[in-house]
Amino acid sequence: MSGTDVALERPVIARLSFLDRFLPVWILLAMALGIGLGRAVPSLNRHLNAIQVTSGTSLPIFIGLLVMMYPVLAKVRYSRIGTVARDPRMMVTSLVLNWLVGPAVMFALAWLMLPDQPTYRTGLIIVGLARCIAMVLIWNDLSCGDREAAAVLVAVNSLFQIAMFSVLGYFYLQVLPGWLGLSTVGLHLSIARIAETVAIFLGVPLVAGFLTRTFGERAKGREWYETKLLPRLGPFALYGLLYTIVILFALQGRTITTHPVQVARIALPLLAYFAIMWTGSFLLGRRLGLGYERTATLAFTAAGNNFELAIAVCIGVFGVTSGQALAGVVGPLIEVPVLVALVYVALWARRRFPFPSATQAEEPVHG
Repeated sequence: MSGTDVALERPVIARLSFLDRFLPVWILLAMALGIGLGRAVPSLNRHLNAIQVTSGTSLPIFIGLLVMMYPVLAKVRYSRIGTVARDPRMMVTSLVLNWLVGPAVMFALAWLMLPDQPTYRTGLIIVGLARCIAMVLIWNDLSCGDREAAAVLVAVNSLFQIAMFSVLGYFYLQVLPGWLGLSTVGLHLSIARIAETVAIFLGVPLVAGFLTRTFGERAKGREWYETKLLPRLGPFALYGLLYTIVILFALQGRTITTHPVQVARIALPLLAYFAIMWTGSFLLGRRLGLGYERTATLAFTAAGNNFELAIAVCIGVFGVTSGQALAGVVGPLIEVPVLVALVYVALWARRRFPFPSATQAEEPVHG
């Protein structure tokens, strides 16, 4: 039995780290702690806003968001960006799914399912624009996907978000609704504000992550960096996320506890989004003959979202007490268990359906 076959026999949950395995539990506990804190300290908002930094974000939240993003971007293999993919079908298809299909699908679902909730709808659209650059590496490994292809796509998505997030945000939040005759009353949006927020909360940790990897590998080598340093840095992303959730729910707890149906309504389009994007991408990859490994990578890259960046943008642009920020926080609560379940689906499909071998999948197609 090969190493890959052994990996397939191990339960998916068992291959997750302790922190990742119970991420939905930690998020629920952070929500509960935040709600309790908000009731115990009614003046918390005033205390948090005593010191503000850019975009009107309070210093404690600003620090939490940066801590949340930095370990994510320290994982990216930036040296792989210059790698020329032997199969251009993979790269082109992934870019189309991530930057054309994904945001359009979330836009449609948000408007169809939340036509009367503009703040939640806006938050979901922002989630759809934030393409996955962290957790996708976990889902890819668990499903025995192509690690090299995943590393390249994560690096490309990181840089693409810096360049295009604000432009696409303006398009989907203001331009496209206007073309379709949809109401955007009450939505005051500045493309400069979005660009500033993305530049800070993605750009700063991106530079820090790049420098950490560059100098870390130069000093100690890649093996040390990925087996020793990254495992120590990784948990801080979760700590930053949970800290941000505690603060957000401390400020929004009363609204949430009195309107639980609204949280459920946010969850429904997210469930539909993950199902549509993953299933469609997986079937497309198989149809293109990419092989199982790259098909799995394509599907999880297209379905996953960078909820850390989505939360940062929602808080930075609309405020920590906004409905947009709440929609961003509901994202990981739904995404983690759903994509774990889809890992099982991918492994089942690998055993059930024929896929070309990796060598066959990389061979160019001649007319």
